[in-house]
Amino acid sequence: MKTLRIHDTDLEIVRLVSAHPRPGAPAIVFLHEGLGSISMWRDFPQRVADATGCEAIVYSRYGYGRSTPRRGEARTPRYMHDEALMALPALLDALDLDRPFLFGHSDGGSISLINAGGTTRPLSGIILMAPHVLVEDVTIAGIRQAGEAWKTTDLAARLGKHHLDVDSVFMSWLNIWLSPAFRDWNIEEYLATIRCPIMAIQGEDDEYGTMDQLDRIAAQVKDVDLVKLADCRHSPHKDQPEAVIEAVAGFVARILDAQESA
Repeated sequence: MKTLRIHDTDLEIVRLVSAHPRPGAPAIVFLHEGLGSISMWRDFPQRVADATGCEAIVYSRYGYGRSTPRRGEARTPRYMHDEALMALPALLDALDLDRPFLFGHSDGGSISLINAGGTTRPLSGIILMAPHVLVEDVTIAGIRQAGEAWKTTDLAARLGKHHLDVDSVFMSWLNIWLSPAFRDWNIEEYLATIRCPIMAIQGEDDEYGTMDQLDRIAAQVKDVDLVKLADCRHSPHKDQPEAVIEAVAGFVARILDAQESA
């Protein structure tokens, strides 16, 4: 495990080589969910790398995993904008990546959308799992349930295995999403300017969002593949990993084949 210095923080990062590399294929950069980290992806990024022929680059954002813990500052409703428009571009610059794919889960998916619609960096494509483009009632209800689980179950101990400062990770996430100032958060303004292809994946039993999230993306972005999975909750890569990997491999192959034949 290595670290990368970005904006006065040290971000833990790992680069995973595909077992079946495709010559000239761009990297896939993985952006974790609101309580996630490198370790919480488990072996999924490596499996995606092996299936697509792309290098997988996985990192923990500021405050998460073994990256620099948060310094006590409160989050604002623009915390995902800050990640998408400042931190992520700096990381991609530092790695000198050419037309990467972004693979974002939940918060990571929203950050990917803001980056694609709000910057000029060329991307080969975006893969989204359970992204948010607005706050729904089901989202608030699910986060409140997580808050109760934090107080009444071993959730803190389980998450603590993956973060240097688990209290900061959880409470900063809980507090901003339940803040009245966040209730009107909406990133649909970025969708119309996205030019790269998108694959959006969501479980039909997602406890944090409805299919309206995916349908809004499909209505406003030109090239979108939707994958709606039965018997699947908020983490498709855990509930339906084979279906996700098969879909992602097909999506990446379609784009790379088109790039090579252009």
